[in-house]
Formats: sequence, C-alpha cells, structure tokens
Amino acid sequence: MPDGRPSKPLPQGYRQGIITAITVLLGFSLGFLRFWGFEAPGQWTYHSVIPAASLILAVAFQIIALYRALRPEDDAEPEYRKTVLWFIASALLLLLSLAAALWEMLA
Repeated sequence: MPDGRPSKPLPQGYRQGIITAITVLLGFSLGFLRFWGFEAPGQWTYHSVIPAASLILAVAFQIIALYRALRPEDDAEPEYRKTVLWFIASALLLLLSLAAALWEMLA
C-alpha cells in the first residue's frame, strides 16, 4: 500500500458475494430491458430514450463491475473497493433509469 501499511486479504466470501450481487442485478436489468424495451405495449417517444439509454449505461457499468470482480487482482482491498464503487454506481444508475421509466409511463 502507498502509505506503508501492509495490505490484508479480503475476508472469505466477499468476492463471491459481490459477484453474486452483480449477476443478480445484471439479470434483473437485462430482464427489465427486455420487457420494457421490447415487449411492453406502447409507443417509443423522445422521452423514452432517456430511461432506455440510462438502463443500457447501467448494464454497461454492471458488466465492468463484474469484469473487475472476476480478476485475481480484486483480492486486494483497494481494488475491491473500486469494484464496489463501480457496482454502487451501476445500482444508482439503474434506480435512476427505473424512476425515469416510471415517470415516462405515468406521463
């Protein structure tokens, strides 16, 4: 570590837990995108592009987080923290896109 402290390994199960969480959220995101973007009745408007684009961006963030979580370097605590930040960013973006989709549906 840069500050001279020895790096400690992650506790057992942390990596497996984040990988599971990412894949569950990724599965939900892809399922929602499939239903909302392709199977749901309704017409595409200019306003529906915003939730679709943010949902696709959230899926991209989730794939990046999953890629980071599967790397051996993610056993180091600083790398794991970055992976968790990618995952949190993807979850927040997903919530934003779900709220935008709901707003579009109600408008």
